[in-house]
Amino acid sequence: MKPGNRVVLRAPTAADAGDFLVFVRDSRRLHRPWVYPPSTREQFLAYVRRCRRDDFQGFLARRAEDEALVGVFNLSQIFRGGFQNSYLGYFGSVRHVGRGYMTAAMILLLRHAFRSLKLHRLEANIQPGNTASVALVKRCGFRKEGFSPRYLKVGGRWRDHERWAITREDLAH
Repeated sequence: MKPGNRVVLRAPTAADAGDFLVFVRDSRRLHRPWVYPPSTREQFLAYVRRCRRDDFQGFLARRAEDEALVGVFNLSQIFRGGFQNSYLGYFGSVRHVGRGYMTAAMILLLRHAFRSLKLHRLEANIQPGNTASVALVKRCGFRKEGFSPRYLKVGGRWRDHERWAITREDLAH
């Protein structure tokens, strides 16, 4: 992907395992209970393989100036045909909180999803207490569509989620 002013997005490879696992370990308190990313080399390599499937794309967001890993974005269950939709998941680095890197990366991700992949809609399901994640999608133009009790099993528990979405037309405005 073309670099933004501050970040670049690229697909993960096996060579990223070390950086990724340090990122996950250092950010564990930030991520929980919202997300439980791969935390072993084997899990990371399985994630890299998953990123090669037609219905899934994963991206590492890296700071342009020094390649520091600032976040991870995933497009999962990419649907084609009349739906042209995907679910969006993401998580950031505790070392880079509040510096705007996730916003810059989200803008690049949205451009890729709507322009390159030709998707029409992205949906992010966010646990209500995850105020940083809700703030990110609001900044990027997502709208709240609803509430789903016990929607996803995260960390071994069924958790409530808010449904946030954005369409190609929303990004154009």
